Amino acid sequence: MDKNTKALYEAKAVVFKALGHPTRLWMAEQLADGERCVCEFVREIDADFSTISKHLLILKQAGIVEDEKRGQNVYYKLKVPCILNSMTCVEAVLASQLQSKMDLLK
Repeated sequence: MDKNTKALYEAKAVVFKALGHPTRLWMAEQLADGERCVCEFVREIDADFSTISKHLLILKQAGIVEDEKRGQNVYYKLKVPCILNSMTCVEAVLASQLQSKMDLLK
C-alpha cells in the first residue's frame, strides 16, 4: 500500500472511530432531524456538559458535525448528512447475524 492510499484509509478510519461510540452514534442520529443545542444533549443523555462537549468535539474533528455559537449556546448539525446512510447497511449486517443465529437454533 502506498503512502497516499494509507493516508486515505487512515482518514476513513477516523470517521468510523468517531461513530464507534454508542453515545456519539446516537448523537449523530439525533442530528439527522436537525440542529441541536449542547444543552439538549446534556438533558437527554443525563451526562455532564464536559462529557457531551468532548463527544461533540470528536465528531467535529472527524468532520461529521459543525457548530455555530449563538449567544451563550452552541448548536451542532450534521456537516454531511449522508454519513447516516451507512446505518442502513449496518442494520442489514445485524439482521443477517441474527438470522444466522436463529438458523443455528433450528
